[in-house]
Amino acid sequence: MLTITIVTCGIYVTGLWGSDPIVGRGVLVISELIFSVWAVASRTIVDRWLKANQHKSRFLVLGKKKKVSAFSKKHRQINGATEFVSFSESFGKSNAQPEIVRSGGSNSLVLDNVATLNTAWKQQHWSGILIDGEEGNLSKEMIRELMDMRLKGVYIYSLADFCEQFWQKIPPAYVQDDWFAFTSGFNILHNRIKAKLKQAVDLVAAMVLLIVTIPITIPTAIAIKLTSEGPIFYSQVRTGLNGKKFRVHKFRSMYTNAEAKGIQWAKKKDPRITTVGSFIRLTRIDELPQLWNVFKGEMSLVGPRPERPEFDVQLREEIPYYDFRYLVKPGITGWAQVSYPYGASVEDAYQKVAYDLFYIKNYSLWLDMAIALKTLRVVVLGKGR
Repeated sequence: MLTITIVTCGIYVTGLWGSDPIVGRGVLVISELIFSVWAVASRTIVDRWLKANQHKSRFLVLGKKKKVSAFSKKHRQINGATEFVSFSESFGKSNAQPEIVRSGGSNSLVLDNVATLNTAWKQQHWSGILIDGEEGNLSKEMIRELMDMRLKGVYIYSLADFCEQFWQKIPPAYVQDDWFAFTSGFNILHNRIKAKLKQAVDLVAAMVLLIVTIPITIPTAIAIKLTSEGPIFYSQVRTGLNGKKFRVHKFRSMYTNAEAKGIQWAKKKDPRITTVGSFIRLTRIDELPQLWNVFKGEMSLVGPRPERPEFDVQLREEIPYYDFRYLVKPGITGWAQVSYPYGASVEDAYQKVAYDLFYIKNYSLWLDMAIALKTLRVVVLGKGR
């Protein structure tokens, strides 16, 4: 009788006279090496093939040439293969020859009139049409053309919708009041079931994490006390849900006289930060006491980061729709925190608001889970600040 036994290190044939290996123990190592080389080589080949055969996306943008050109430059930083097409401001010449004219140095193109659009539509593949918020200035002829394209399956976006889909953020500069009235999403603001479910998850998770992180919080508190003078915890007034003020709690990461010269933005290599503070900021350990704020219902695990009221005054004046981020509870972490580097300026705050608008509009439990996993990656790799 002959039997074959497969074990981790080889294949054996068992017969009447004992066992002899057909394949040696080194087969596993050799197989792993061959598989690793094959996996890396195949993925490299496929990646290069996809890049070589990538088709350019082409979008028609209805708006001013300068605005389209500026938008094109921003998008090329994300995807250089995308091409934008716009109508020139002299649009309306019905007898002009159909042609596409390149605008110097940019991927943007210029279409002169509706006849040009008709010809270009028949000859080229359109990925979609963008409207920059000036729909009221479109002629009836142009509206009919857009309707015809929509019925033929062409996607039509506002600039805000385009940024939402392709940038995963919604820059406030591309948003207008009527966009909020007619766009979809924002379920977290009026769906009580989703709001209550998020609140329940926050409460349970905060209780569990407060207990589980004790082996981290106690040594951190001791290290802070032994290495610098001052209290272990640091509390600060922040703006919360609907503009209500509350005190956020953190492990102290700065010297006690850090703001003796007034309130300042945090910055890279900040001299106000202690040695222990640098480490707990990199690993986000300094944020753990905020679990108590979550437990009390003042914060959520995931949401826009709460800002200081002193900075709110300035940011509210310079960033459109800034206060919209306070329509939901602030979070310990958020879409902006895992998508954008640590900010220390008005421009950085503007970018954070763009990500916050995306989060509020597209809130779901799955998005919260994705943000939590990305945050865990930041903690493990020490990419905080």
